[in-house]
Amino acid sequence: MKKLIVFIAILFISSTIHAQNEVYVDGKIKPVLDSFFEYCDKYNIDYSEKFFQLESIEIVDTLPLSKFNTVLGKVLRDDDGNINKIVINWATLFDEEILKVVAFHEFAHHFLDYKHTCHDCNEIMAETNSSYFDIARDWDNQVAHLFTTSPVYLKTLKDPSIASN
Repeated sequence: MKKLIVFIAILFISSTIHAQNEVYVDGKIKPVLDSFFEYCDKYNIDYSEKFFQLESIEIVDTLPLSKFNTVLGKVLRDDDGNINKIVINWATLFDEEILKVVAFHEFAHHFLDYKHTCHDCNEIMAETNSSYFDIARDWDNQVAHLFTTSPVYLKTLKDPSIASN
């Protein structure tokens, strides 16, 4: 009987540990996340540890969407202040370019340690943007700027042992 209890305890612990290694990624956002990770690879930024700190990355209908209060994306934090979810407003699904800009912005908060760079300056990491389409039209430059000025990338330049490859 004692062996059975120990066996059940081990099963429970291993299933709990396994569950912590699973991150729910909404299928509608997965191609954009995959693209973001390709850029991480290009700039030699390891994302795996931070990925598994998350519970989910998903499209939601719970963010405000009104004339004077619209939130297109957000990182959510646990009780300790650590990012544990990335949520994107369902309204971004109406336009692929807006979805991409908003998703990269939220991903950069978590994976690249970004804060906002300005209030409204037509950069991916602006707090708000008057034209997501201007950013999308200049996508290659915008993404290069996003990665090469990110806190995580700048750390790898100071200490190459931080990089993943």
